[in-house]
Amino acid sequence: MKFFFWLVVFSVLFVIWVRSIERHSIYFPMKEVKIAPDAIGLPYEEVYFKTSDNIRLHSWFISNDKAGFTIIFCHGNAGNISHRLEKIALFYKLGLNVFIFDYRGYGKSEGSPSEPGLYKDVDAAYKYLVEKRKVPENNIILYGESIGGAVAVNLAAKNEVGALITEETFTSIKDMIKIYYPLIPHFIISSKLDSVSKIKNIKSPKLIIHSIDDEIVPFRLGEKLFDAAKPPKKFLKIRGSHNTCFLDSEEEFTEGIRSFLSEIKYGNME
Repeated sequence: MKFFFWLVVFSVLFVIWVRSIERHSIYFPMKEVKIAPDAIGLPYEEVYFKTSDNIRLHSWFISNDKAGFTIIFCHGNAGNISHRLEKIALFYKLGLNVFIFDYRGYGKSEGSPSEPGLYKDVDAAYKYLVEKRKVPENNIILYGESIGGAVAVNLAAKNEVGALITEETFTSIKDMIKIYYPLIPHFIISSKLDSVSKIKNIKSPKLIIHSIDDEIVPFRLGEKLFDAAKPPKKFLKIRGSHNTCFLDSEEEFTEGIRSFLSEIKYGNME
């Protein structure tokens, strides 16, 4: 009986320890928003909107007079929207409206991050564009970097959008656990972020971008995500580190997205 008792105690403590590691390994929010788009000459509107569970989120809407599409920017797991100005500028130069928001617990947004919470956050961002801004669903481009790709995939699997773009996005937490914590049973991890099973349900055009040099999310996971997706789809292979590959391969990154958007606009995706 004593052995059984201590086994139960150990198991409970182990799960608590693993869940603590899980939370601190997935989310790295920063609260201070140090800079805004006008610092790099971009006009913007500061927007607050609420989620279905009444969490107030902070966002920026960067309007482009030449825009045919509006991009919902789902950022990665660290920092906040003020750390994405270089990429915002790149999308603006591509002739896009940019709607970037902070997940709950990030920047000026209320709450604390969680997988279900992030899904509610992007749902609210989508609803804001469609209902408040009157942006047609097929004019919305979902873009997600790293963990933001999982957030974007989850939305695109349930809603009509013009297209989905992911960059350096992993397939699932299960696959990442096998790489970084091979001795921890994946079934005790509460987060799933299972993009590989959801992406097959997305009918919209898809562009999967991944660097062969990614030191955090292996290139093979980007390939696996692409393979799971159904046409129409394209794969863009670039070079550079996980966080800077869009700059390390700026020409290829920019032209790859430009070409993809052109194919969507003129209906040439296969």
